[in-house]
Amino acid sequence: NIAKLEKVVKEGNSYGAQQMYKSITARYVSAERYSEALDILQAGSCIQLEHKQVTCGAELAVLFVDTLVKGNFRYDDEILDRIRRIYKKFPQTPVPQHLDLADDGDMQQLSETIAAAKTHLEGCSSFLKAAIKWSAEFGAHKSGSPEIHDMLAEYIYLESPEVDIARASLHFVRGKNPKKFSSILVNFLGKCYPGEEDLAIARAILLYLSLGNLRDANYVIDEVKKQAESKGICFPLSDLIQFIKYLLQTLQRDALPLFNMLRQNYKACIEQEPAFNELLDKVAEKFYGVRRQSPLQGVFGDFFKVINCYDGRRIACGKLF
Repeated sequence: NIAKLEKVVKEGNSYGAQQMYKSITARYVSAERYSEALDILQAGSCIQLEHKQVTCGAELAVLFVDTLVKGNFRYDDEILDRIRRIYKKFPQTPVPQHLDLADDGDMQQLSETIAAAKTHLEGCSSFLKAAIKWSAEFGAHKSGSPEIHDMLAEYIYLESPEVDIARASLHFVRGKNPKKFSSILVNFLGKCYPGEEDLAIARAILLYLSLGNLRDANYVIDEVKKQAESKGICFPLSDLIQFIKYLLQTLQRDALPLFNMLRQNYKACIEQEPAFNELLDKVAEKFYGVRRQSPLQGVFGDFFKVINCYDGRRIACGKLF
């Protein structure tokens, strides 16, 4: 079946092959022959991706993960390797060079490149997010496999039409390669808009800290500074970065009053990014046991306090009915 289907793809009939891949593997799954279904789906996704049929390849890759779930396959290194092999087949879109934005042909080329990058990113993200969810449910870390998070983070950074360091950071901090993340951040510092440098670094550190990971937070800020200096890239020295440095020192000891004082003193720079205060609430919970309260909880909490107080007065007067 694998050889026959590969032949159909190579002959240029990707859509026809796709329908055959799906129907054949559906029969295997129905018969609970999950290993054979996985073999066909892995081979199919890889051959489709090799022939730049990203939508077809991504669909089969997602079906590969669905079959892992249906077959109750536990997370292990062998399946992780199979996921990595599929991931490596996803193409990267080359950025057109020396474009003349006044030229209609060049603008058309740029538009096609952006559309291709979006398709690639959407397909790969669907596959890897499904794999992360499976890995969390079937034996990996509760947040999902760190290795798969690293794959997704790297692809988001490399393939997003506009550099999306914020979304990539969400996965890098759940990965296990802070050195690679540091290199990505330094690369970003060299090409981002002025004023974005300190936000990117602060976001990365706060995301690590919101997970309770003080070790990698310290490593990344030191490594980014070291790599930036070695490449002649300016490391930002803003109030926000100063706050981050003080915060890292504060979290090494039991100093909740100092933590709260830092938040108050650096309130203006923290509020440059709407998500920073929420991340700092998570940091307070992780390191100092301060329970977070959602805005609605606060509103309803105050409401019920008022109601209880009012009812108490009515009870005292014998008027509650």
